[in-house]
Amino acid sequence: MRVAVVGSGPSGCYTAQSLVQQDPDVLVDVLDRLPCPYGLVRYGVAPDHEKIKSLQNNLRTVLEHERVRFLGGVEIGPGGVPTARLRELYHAVVYCVGAATDRHLGIPGEDLPGSWSATEFVSWYSAHPDSTADGFVIGARSAVVIGVGNVAVDVTRMLARGLTELSPTDMPHPALTALAASRVTEVHMVGRRGPSQARFTTKELRELGSLPDAEVAVDAAELALDPAYLDPSALAAPQRRNVEVLRGWAAAESRPASRRISLRFFLRPVELLADGGRVGAVRFERTVPDGRGGVRGTGEFEEIEAQLVLRSVGYRGMPVEGLPFDAESGTVPNVDGRVVQGCSAVPGEYVAGWIKRGPTGVIGTNRPDAKETVTSLLEDAPTLVHKDLPEDPLDALRAAGAEPVEWAGWCAIERAEVELGASLGRGVVKLPDWQSLMNAVHGNVS
Repeated sequence: MRVAVVGSGPSGCYTAQSLVQQDPDVLVDVLDRLPCPYGLVRYGVAPDHEKIKSLQNNLRTVLEHERVRFLGGVEIGPGGVPTARLRELYHAVVYCVGAATDRHLGIPGEDLPGSWSATEFVSWYSAHPDSTADGFVIGARSAVVIGVGNVAVDVTRMLARGLTELSPTDMPHPALTALAASRVTEVHMVGRRGPSQARFTTKELRELGSLPDAEVAVDAAELALDPAYLDPSALAAPQRRNVEVLRGWAAAESRPASRRISLRFFLRPVELLADGGRVGAVRFERTVPDGRGGVRGTGEFEEIEAQLVLRSVGYRGMPVEGLPFDAESGTVPNVDGRVVQGCSAVPGEYVAGWIKRGPTGVIGTNRPDAKETVTSLLEDAPTLVHKDLPEDPLDALRAAGAEPVEWAGWCAIERAEVELGASLGRGVVKLPDWQSLMNAVHGNVS
């Protein structure tokens, strides 16, 4: 049996791993539209989180398996290989394409210059080749990060870090240079609900308090609007630990520091205000708990100065050509990973990861999720393998206009990034654009 896995992030790699572990004869092609594997581990995990980024070593073992083949640079869908053609080339296709776009606030001024999604900011400092944005921190003195999840904590931390801490990372050199020259001294991370409902993990939260030359400020009176903050005994352990960290910061005395991180709660953004044609402030409405797990507005408003606004309020899956799509959840309808159209399973088509369940969980959540999908696929295998296939799908992909980057091409990119880092007096430094990546694949490195 030949299986195509579309997407080489954690869900795609865990799907390939589960397939080869459970079926001794299956052949798996892991396809990705980027020439680099690992998905959000490479392009989403913050550059200073080296322990999490080391997960690439585990994913690498999967992609180097003798019955797994990495084929990067292969676009599936409009402008590339049609999904219908992919189904002709493989007995089964598993889509592990994640949640590719961010949610919007839907408020006036959101599109002002200086207002960005956290996704765009992360793509910039992670050297995603699709990133064309620049100038995030130019001229900014105060930044507002809207959201209280781990991505919000990541971008807050990147804005508050200095050159000494960022230089050893694999951050692309233009982003490193820009952040090192940043004049941002105030970063406000703002949530519309209370501290007991924040989505960040305690480990990520604590990191903010360990940044050199940065102070974390929390208003005890604002925190006290949350009944669970006053008595956290009924909270689950992760939320209780978050509250304990915030309590400590609220009680701490202010200390001199060149950067200040303010954690704000119970503020709902209602408008981004312009100043000289760019964002100059964010207008918030004060909220209070509504007694049902949500919040309601009070009619009281506050403005926070900001020349840079980063929204981090969640991700959404995008439709996949030829597959059904639930616009409300941003997922492909499925039962245990089997794609379903109406009441019937679509033969040979499967999903895993965020496009299957929505943007929830941590990286490790993708392992059991992928195993569930693979179990469904292998149950269906007897009816799938009767289809005749071309001798090697790679030839057909090339005939369809694709120019796959095989594993040797990815290894050439890795070598070029080591050489670039050495030339800059740093460690590994990512190549930041399509041209430099493809030059490395073809050995044209300058």
